[in-house]
Amino acid sequence: MILTIIVNDAPYGIEKPWNAFRLASTSSTEEIGMKVRLFLMGDSVTAAKKGQKTPDGYYNMEKMLKVLVNKGVEIKICGACIDARGLKAEELVDGVERGTMNILATWVKESDKVICF
Repeated sequence: MILTIIVNDAPYGIEKPWNAFRLASTSSTEEIGMKVRLFLMGDSVTAAKKGQKTPDGYYNMEKMLKVLVNKGVEIKICGACIDARGLKAEELVDGVERGTMNILATWVKESDKVICF
């Protein structure tokens, strides 16, 4: 089963992206066994910026994305959205790739389930 998760909200100040990343992590476990794709757009693209420093005991979106990449979750980031926010590809977490609406539309077409946060 293929699960596509689309995230729109800013990574901090609201828990939707955190919950989306948690769902992606759990869904991609051996026990659940889903192929997971994660597409970041809108303000959520800043979750993929390298060098995040959060207070001790607070979740860190960069670290969560690294775990997802290592688990084999395919992660794309809206190219127009990072351009609008002045982010460059070299500033992104390793393994997170620039994406397009065409890629997202293809993922939606191929997916068994699509969830938006």
